[in-house]
Amino acid sequence: MAAAEGLAAYRAVLRAARRTFSGDQLMLTESAVEIRRRFEDHRGLAPGSEDAVRALSEAREAADFIANMIVQAKRSPSGSFVVKPEKAHAGATLEIPSEEILSKLK
Repeated sequence: MAAAEGLAAYRAVLRAARRTFSGDQLMLTESAVEIRRRFEDHRGLAPGSEDAVRALSEAREAADFIANMIVQAKRSPSGSFVVKPEKAHAGATLEIPSEEILSKLK
């Protein structure tokens, strides 16, 4: 059961990255390598352990974040970047963090 959950989470993250970075071969390749590395780092976790449960939760959150919070910009013929949000992004707002918020993250 734990292996099936891990595989499902792995596939979900890969699917989200493929959809988000469609057409950007560099990002597709690099994200796949990073996703694989992260899962390999957690390969030895005991099924059902607190660490394994946390890793699966983080993987699900990552898939959701990649699918819903990242929008890939594309360069237009004029040289500017164009962002075309998909249906999944409908109703989302863009928040630009203030200097105060950024300083708290340091």
